[in-house]
Amino acid sequence: MDYVVHGSVMPMVELTMNRGESVYAQAGAMQWMNQGIEMQTKMKGGFMGAIKRTVSGGQMFTVDFNVTAEEGKVAFGHTYPGQIMVFDIGETSLICQQRAFLCATPNVDYDIHIQRKLGTGFFGGEGFIMQKFKGRGQVFIEMDGECVERELAAGEKIRVATGSVGAFEETVDMSIETVKGFTNMFLGGEGIFLTTLTGPGTVWIQTMPVQEMVGEISKYLPSSRKRSS
Repeated sequence: MDYVVHGSVMPMVELTMNRGESVYAQAGAMQWMNQGIEMQTKMKGGFMGAIKRTVSGGQMFTVDFNVTAEEGKVAFGHTYPGQIMVFDIGETSLICQQRAFLCATPNVDYDIHIQRKLGTGFFGGEGFIMQKFKGRGQVFIEMDGECVERELAAGEKIRVATGSVGAFEETVDMSIETVKGFTNMFLGGEGIFLTTLTGPGTVWIQTMPVQEMVGEISKYLPSSRKRSS
């Protein structure tokens, strides 16, 4: 399978596959496909698989795109401004923010990752349940804004603004810590908590979490009071 990512702000990934190859995608993600592709909507993983996807920000149903000709092409589009990134899943599972999944090859299993640390679930910015991908193959992920990759050595820590964690390898530990200093906490603009990622492993940090983008846009929307006047 070959792929090309088109665009920058609102990208689209175009996949080219041979007969017998397939991918599955989140319902509604497909932008176009040629006549060599057949769609099949299903509840991948049965009822429990559907529940896992729903609680992690995905759709209950997925769609298989199977190549029935010598060659098939299908394209999937980003939901909001950001990047489409491809990850090769192998020995180490990948943990992603909610609603990150776009599409994957059949041998990649879409699971959930539960934050067992109470504080991380409440204040880490990603919630208690994240998306987890394991198995062998490729998965295409949606990131908010631009994305920066950092490789952490064993015991190395990086402190990240809440909501800015796009993805990390399962070997990385995620926790939270309180911002030190009263003025830093209440006047520094970073909030009360920071997310701490501890290596070993790779982490991917996003520049514009969608919840922050919504908050910025909402400042310029007319309020009901202004409309009534």
